[in-house]
Amino acid sequence: MLTLDDLLAPVGRRRFDDEFNDRKPLHIPAGQDGSRRRLLDWDRFNHLLDQSSIWTAQSLKLVFNGEPIPPETYCVEAQTQSGPVFRPAPARVQTLLANGASLIAGDVQGLTPELAALSRELSEHFAGLAGVNVYCSFGGVQAFNTHYDLHHVFAVQVEGEKTWRLYANRADAPVDLPPDAATAKRMFEAGRGPLMQEVRMRPGDVLYLPRGWHHDALATEGASLHVTFSVTPLYGRILFRLLESAALQDPAFRAWLRPASEAGGAALRDQLMDLGRRLAHLTTLPEFADEVAMAQERLIPRDPPYELPRRMALTVYRPTGLTPPAVSGPARVALEWAMTQPQVALEDMIAQFDFVPPDALRAAIEGAERAGALKRLTPA
Repeated sequence: MLTLDDLLAPVGRRRFDDEFNDRKPLHIPAGQDGSRRRLLDWDRFNHLLDQSSIWTAQSLKLVFNGEPIPPETYCVEAQTQSGPVFRPAPARVQTLLANGASLIAGDVQGLTPELAALSRELSEHFAGLAGVNVYCSFGGVQAFNTHYDLHHVFAVQVEGEKTWRLYANRADAPVDLPPDAATAKRMFEAGRGPLMQEVRMRPGDVLYLPRGWHHDALATEGASLHVTFSVTPLYGRILFRLLESAALQDPAFRAWLRPASEAGGAALRDQLMDLGRRLAHLTTLPEFADEVAMAQERLIPRDPPYELPRRMALTVYRPTGLTPPAVSGPARVALEWAMTQPQVALEDMIAQFDFVPPDALRAAIEGAERAGALKRLTPA
C-alpha cells in the first residue's frame, strides 16, 4: 500500500513542508522499489472502466486538443432497474480515443484501496479535501491548454511518459476561475510568463505543483497514464460562514443598524466599530477554534469498510449526572452531546461525529467513564 512517505521519498515530509509545500514545484524521480508505479496500471484501469454502471458524464470526461467533448457525443441513455440514466458508452468512448481524444476519470479516490489510503493521508496532512483523477492521453495530443489549479497537485506517472511544461509565473492564491473557457485561456496565456522548466515524467515519477502554478502537459509518444491527487485546504472564506453562525448568538448582531443619516453617520460608525470588536473577540475563543478544527476534520474521509455478515458489537454507556473531565478540540462537542442522551453507544457516537478522529472520541468516553460521569451498561 503506497503511503505519503513513499510518495515523497527520498525527500521526506519534513523537507517537503520546509522547502516545497505551497512554495515551488518538486519533481521526484522514480524510486528503486517501484511502489509508486504500482499505484495503478493499464489492466486495473481497464477493469475500472469496464464497470460502466459507476460512470457518468460528470465523472468520465473526454477532451481533444484542449477542448471538452460534449457528453452527448459519447454518452447514451441506458435503461436500468432504477430508471433511465445518461451514461458513457464504451464503444463511443473508445472510438474517440482512437481519434486522439484524452480521457479523464474523475473522483476515483474511493475505487481502489490504494487510492483511498493515499487520499486519506494527503487529506490528513494538509487538513484539506482530497480527490483523485486519472488521465489517459496519447502522444502528440494535448488534453489541456496552459492553466493553473486551485489546489495542491501531486501527479504520479504510472504508465508511459509525459512532458510537463512549467512556467515562471504563479497566480497569487487564486480561489476562482473565469466562468467561460475563452476568457480563462486568454488569462492563462497572458499570465504564465516564460517557460521555466520542462519535466519528462516516467513511470514512478512524482510531480508536485502548488496552487496557482502555470503549467501544461503533453504525452510524448505512445499512451500515457497518470494519477493526479488534488488537495484543497480551507482558507479564510470559511471564517465568514462560521462567524455568522457564532455572531448571531449575540443580540448585538441581531439589532437594527443605525441610520447613516443619524448624527452625521457617527452612530452607525460607532455601532460598526463595536460589532468589529465583537467579531475580533469571537475569533480568539477556544470554542471558535474548535469550530474551525471541526470544519477541517469534516474534509477527511473516515468511512469504515463493510465487514458483513459480521455485525459490530455496541459499547453502551449511561450518563450518571456527574461532570466529565474537560476535553479540548472537536471531541468536546461530541462529549457534550453524549452527556445529554439517556444512553449512548460509542460506535453510534463515532458514526454521528465522523468528522472527529475516532481515537479522540474513545479517549473522551474513557476519561468520562474513569471519572464516573458515564457508566458502561452490560449487554442484554
